[in-house]
Amino acid sequence: MSASDRKILDVLNGKTVSPPPVWLMRQAGRYLPEYRETRAKAGSFLDLCYTPELAVEVTLQPIRRYGFDAAILFSDILVIPDALNRNVRFTEGHGPQMDPIDVDGINALEAGDPLIHLAPVLQTVRRLRAELPHETALLGFCGAPWTVATYMIAGHGTPDQAPARLFAYRHPKAFEKLLDLLADISASYLVAQIDAGADAVQIFDSWAGVLGEDEFERFCVRPVARMIQSVRSQRPGAKIIAFAKGAGLLLKDYRRKTGADAIGLDWTIPLSFAVELQKEGAVQGNLDPMRVVAGGSAMEEGIDAILQALGNGPLIFNLGHGITPQAAPENVTRLVDRVRGKR
Repeated sequence: MSASDRKILDVLNGKTVSPPPVWLMRQAGRYLPEYRETRAKAGSFLDLCYTPELAVEVTLQPIRRYGFDAAILFSDILVIPDALNRNVRFTEGHGPQMDPIDVDGINALEAGDPLIHLAPVLQTVRRLRAELPHETALLGFCGAPWTVATYMIAGHGTPDQAPARLFAYRHPKAFEKLLDLLADISASYLVAQIDAGADAVQIFDSWAGVLGEDEFERFCVRPVARMIQSVRSQRPGAKIIAFAKGAGLLLKDYRRKTGADAIGLDWTIPLSFAVELQKEGAVQGNLDPMRVVAGGSAMEEGIDAILQALGNGPLIFNLGHGITPQAAPENVTRLVDRVRGKR
C-alpha cells in the first residue's frame, strides 16, 4: 500500500471519487465528550496544542469514532504569532488574546527561527503519521497572513476586523511588511509539516469575507499566492487547500491566482457557483454547520443537495466552517453514513 490509497489525494489530483472522501473542520473539538475530557487534563488550550501526546490523542479521537478519510492536525492558527513572542493566551469566555502590535512593533519583529518554538507541533505530526490508519490522510494547516494579522493588530478577534482594516489603510507599508513576514514564516511552517508526514495542508483565511475586492486581492490573494509559490519551490508536489471564508464571488479566480489545488467553500456559496468552480479543479465543502446541529431531514437534505450538485466531480465533503460544540455526535455518525451511501 502507498499514499495513493488515500482518497483525498486522488481528489486533490483532480479525480472524481465516489463516494467522496469526508472530513470536518474542527472535527476534534468540544462536541466530543472524549475531547472535553482530554482538554481538562491539558491545563491551557496552548498546552494542549504543544503537548504531542495530548494533541495526538485529540486528533485521533474523531478518526476512531467516525473513520473520517482525513485527520487534521490539532493545533491553532495563532501558534505563529505565539512563536513571534506576541504573548498569545486563550481566556475562557473571551477567545484568543495577545499583545497588539503597532508600526514600531512590526518594524522590530525578528522572525528568528519560529520552527524551534513549533517543534512540539511538528513532533505531533510525525507521531500522527505513525499512528493513523494507512488509508487515512493527514492534513496540516496554518492561518493565512491576513487572518493572522487581524488578531495581531487588534490583539483579539473583532466582529468585522475594523482595527486591521484601518491599520492597513493608514500604514500600508508596515501592513504589507507584516503580511510578507507572516507569509514567509507560514510557508516554512507548512513545508516542515509536509516533511514531518502531512499528506496535504490547508490555509485558513477565516476573515476574508470582511474585505472589498481590491483589499481581497492585496491582503488575501497576494500573500497566499506568495506562500504557495514558496512551498512549491521547496516541495514541488505539495498539495494545498485554500479556504477563504466569506469571499463569495471573489473566489472566481482565486484558484488560478493562488495556485491552490482545492478551494474550500463556506455554506453561503451557491451550489450553482460551486459547480462552476469545480470545473477548474477540486472543491471542498460546504454543508452549513447548523444543519448538523439540527440533524434529521435538514441535515440529510443539505447533504443530498451537495452530493447531487458536486458528486460527479472532484469533491471533498466537508462543512462550510467548523463543527460547533452544540452538534450531537450521533448526527455526525449519520452525516458520514449519508455521504457514504449507508443511509
